[in-house]
Amino acid sequence: MLPSLSSFRPFLIAGLLSTSAMAVAAPPSFDVARIAHDIKTLASDEYEGRGPATRAETKTIDYISGQMKAAGLKPAGPKGSWFQDVPLRMSNITGTPTLSMTIGGTSQTLAQGNEVAIRAAETGQSSVKFADLPLVFVGYGVKAPERGWDDFKGVDLKGKIMVVLVNDPDFEGGEGDFGGKLMTYYGRWTYKYEEAARQGAAGVLVVHESEPASYGWATVKNSNTNTMFDIVRADPKAAHTQMEGWVQKDVAARMLAASGVDFEAAKAAARRKDFKPIPLKATMSADYAVKSEIITSHNVAGMITGNKYPDETVIYSAHWDHLGIGLPDAKGDTIYNGAKDNASGTAALLELARAYAKGPKPERTVLFLAVTAEEKGLLGTEYYADNPLRPLGTTAGMINMDGPFGMEKTSNFSISGAAKLDLLTVLTEEAGKMGRHYTPDARPEAGSFYRSDHFPMAKRGVPAISFSAGRELVNGGAERGKALQDAYTRDKYHQPADEYSDDWDKSSWVGDMTLLYNSGRRIADSHVWPNWSADSEFRAARDTTAAQRK
Repeated sequence: MLPSLSSFRPFLIAGLLSTSAMAVAAPPSFDVARIAHDIKTLASDEYEGRGPATRAETKTIDYISGQMKAAGLKPAGPKGSWFQDVPLRMSNITGTPTLSMTIGGTSQTLAQGNEVAIRAAETGQSSVKFADLPLVFVGYGVKAPERGWDDFKGVDLKGKIMVVLVNDPDFEGGEGDFGGKLMTYYGRWTYKYEEAARQGAAGVLVVHESEPASYGWATVKNSNTNTMFDIVRADPKAAHTQMEGWVQKDVAARMLAASGVDFEAAKAAARRKDFKPIPLKATMSADYAVKSEIITSHNVAGMITGNKYPDETVIYSAHWDHLGIGLPDAKGDTIYNGAKDNASGTAALLELARAYAKGPKPERTVLFLAVTAEEKGLLGTEYYADNPLRPLGTTAGMINMDGPFGMEKTSNFSISGAAKLDLLTVLTEEAGKMGRHYTPDARPEAGSFYRSDHFPMAKRGVPAISFSAGRELVNGGAERGKALQDAYTRDKYHQPADEYSDDWDKSSWVGDMTLLYNSGRRIADSHVWPNWSADSEFRAARDTTAAQRK
């Protein structure tokens, strides 16, 4: 759990926390109807789920840049453009993959999207074809020398499929070498894929369970069986195996049972350092074609130039993309509209841009950044962080918005994951003026810190957070807020049902926008430099650029 606010004060920069240190411009009025219109437009069927590298991308980025221009922003891309080109590898499975397993001598066909969710190969190859490759259960698939932890114990995975649990070894018990319920990066499925490649495995299957994954099978299916994107790599096979995907728990349980091991007993064993890989009496075969090509997607960038420190930057960001068109749901709907995720964040970004453009000029330059391919691994922000339009060393901070509005009006706010940094203190103090308080991430085990667009910037030292409106509802408290959030995750998250409705409760929107504006404006109208706590893993990266900040 994140320490109390009072424990931050020893490392905070003088002047940054003082509510009287600077006069924050009075917040503008925010037009709820205009925000709703932006969400409704971007989440309409006409925008086809805003998939990168589709015809919907052109429509989406033209809409965003048009709204930025109308607001009075200046283009912040190269050569006076609104757009930053983001080259990506795009991969699709062509047709229906042929997949099967032989478990304990019995062969069974695997239906894509039902028993397994196999991603298009991101290695650049044109097909995936193998027969009867052995499967090996490797627990949580973690190799962490600094924790004295190695799930592999020297097992040779070449020519074998690695079967791995999602999340950290600490998830079930809530304590141990991996920070308890707070997920480390070792718990993310992205890490499992990366480690499988490092181990030389022929493929990897992550076992799905809703609680440790933090979402149901529908989310897994919809997120993994459509178009895949990755950054353009010199050697993609160094980062990916030929087959990456997920497998249903009951299939994994049958594999283990055929090998004389109970699934729950295997999970319990995997929580210990002395766990050893379990060769399974199961093999897998696959045959499918892959279309792979290099495409260019786009980030959209507009800015208000600072009137005192124009070379210093504050960033507001939101991802414009969603899942596009995919497998039909039970109603036959194939358009993944992404209204809350993240037409709402994009609409908030545009409304903040209008507010800054109409108000007094900030002292620092404020960049409004709508990024691509978040749903494919934070790729738009990853590319920006490697190719920044504004120097990272003089970027004072980044506030990211991904589903930023409360289900209803809340009395609190939160951020994704747990982090100790000055930006959180600024948000906390500004929220306090509005009668709201900070509450740590309600589900630290979900690894949300690694699932939002602030993370690529944080890795490079930039103070960055993803804002959450919280779920302590004024009407019904935290219990009702949790119920509403759980229902959204179960029934709508990464599903065609994430659609805009005029019936949405919009009572939190003005307060959320005001808090976002006041917090960002406070940083923009100053010359102090927020930082991470002294014990943060991101502090060292920030300190390496200290000479750039004067």
